[in-house]
Amino acid sequence: MLNYRNTEIIELKSQIIEQFGIKLLVKREDQNHPLVSGNKWWKLKYNLAEALKSNHDTLLTFGGAYSNHLYATAAAANELGLKSVGIVRGEETLPLNHTLSFAKSRGMELHYVSREAYRNKTAPLFIEQLHKQFGDFYLIPEGGTNELAVKGCAGFARTLKEETAFDFLCLPVGTGGTIAGIIEGLDDTKNILGFPVLKGSEFLEEEIRQYTQKNHWQLLYDYHFGGYAKTNGELMSFLKTFEEEYHIPLDPVYTAKMMFGVFDLIKKNFFPLGSTILVLHTGGLQGRSGFSF
Repeated sequence: MLNYRNTEIIELKSQIIEQFGIKLLVKREDQNHPLVSGNKWWKLKYNLAEALKSNHDTLLTFGGAYSNHLYATAAAANELGLKSVGIVRGEETLPLNHTLSFAKSRGMELHYVSREAYRNKTAPLFIEQLHKQFGDFYLIPEGGTNELAVKGCAGFARTLKEETAFDFLCLPVGTGGTIAGIIEGLDDTKNILGFPVLKGSEFLEEEIRQYTQKNHWQLLYDYHFGGYAKTNGELMSFLKTFEEEYHIPLDPVYTAKMMFGVFDLIKKNFFPLGSTILVLHTGGLQGRSGFSF
């Protein structure tokens, strides 16, 4: 299986944090693996084990042109000696961006489908057509989200609880699999805050509830900055200032939006006096490549 590096939890200190009487910690899961980093390691952990156990030699999965999941799956398959196929939303654009170029360099076969066809990615007929085209494969859903991914993230959450004390856990949200696992792995003494990076992502609540019936969580929808992979000057200025002060790299697609939201909530007195906030750095730093800093 893939190697896992135990990562540190560090405390962020500043006048703003001290002023509002809270403690802010960051779990550096961006450092848990050189290529399959952050939450992707935990989401793929049991899926990879199942693929190997069932003697599959090919992984097939889905993603957009800047997908952290495609990047991580290609890297993981290559490291384990498996083949991989990436079903990419939209038309091929040359030259390939950093994400797809890396995936291809790790042996992933890229297959482009229209946005309309991509919407059928979970339909049995569409999957059947993919089997006819690519043969036998182990299927991993978009973003890696399935029961095995939730299991992996729940296990990670339990290690967090043993590693440090905290009242709130904050993380960015894409497909909802990671936060579902975190919710399952923690009891209701912990408050879990998710920061969706998609515009109009209220549907995620229903997606998350497919995997958990617990209620000690909420999604905060005001920090998507226009939608997936979209930014503005305010976000990029925050990212630059944050990195200069704390020397922790963020990506504009996920972690910068989440961290902006955390600091905004601190300033708005969202967190009770004396709270300890644990922020989960979910990796995905390869997403920095498409932006200017």
